Amino acid sequence: MSKSTIVRAFCAATIFAATAAFTLPATAAGKHGSGHDDHGKASDHGNDGAAHIGKPGKATSSTKTVVIKMYDNYYEPESVTVKDGQTVRFIIQNKGEFVHEFNIATAAMHKAHAPEMMMMMEHGVLEPDKINWAAAKKMQKDMGHGMHDEPNSALLDPGKSAEIVWTFPDASNLQFACNVPGHYDSGMVGEIKLSH
Repeated sequence: MSKSTIVRAFCAATIFAATAAFTLPATAAGKHGSGHDDHGKASDHGNDGAAHIGKPGKATSSTKTVVIKMYDNYYEPESVTVKDGQTVRFIIQNKGEFVHEFNIATAAMHKAHAPEMMMMMEHGVLEPDKINWAAAKKMQKDMGHGMHDEPNSALLDPGKSAEIVWTFPDASNLQFACNVPGHYDSGMVGEIKLSH
């Protein structure tokens, strides 16, 4: 059995277990929990009011470029070091066989975001190996979220890439993670180390 086949079987089993263990009602509604409010400012999503994750930056202001490769349930590199207040250009590439996300947030924000990602899976938006954009549009129309269009996050089909330019805060405990059901729990999370 090839490594790719083993990884696919593990991911499928993880997603199945996550779906069976954590099911939301199909009628639940709310704003997609990205870690931002309606004005693009960092919000805490129930995280005791202390979370400040930074803000979208301008590519012309970036002082560092980091290429993030997403494989099936791990990132390369596994952690990133940035300076307080630094603007970083992230080039995100999905090198795996499954849909993956790169999301900059705190651990608590990732946890708050997970139920909404589960809801996207339950409504057919997230399929293991593709994003169903027709289902996303329907979910957006019916429930007010489902399109996953936030400045701190990229949700990518296999083989696709995206760019995020982000200005980091002076201090925060941040991670980048994949909140596709089962992926965070299987280790698809990396640390963002802020240095002075």
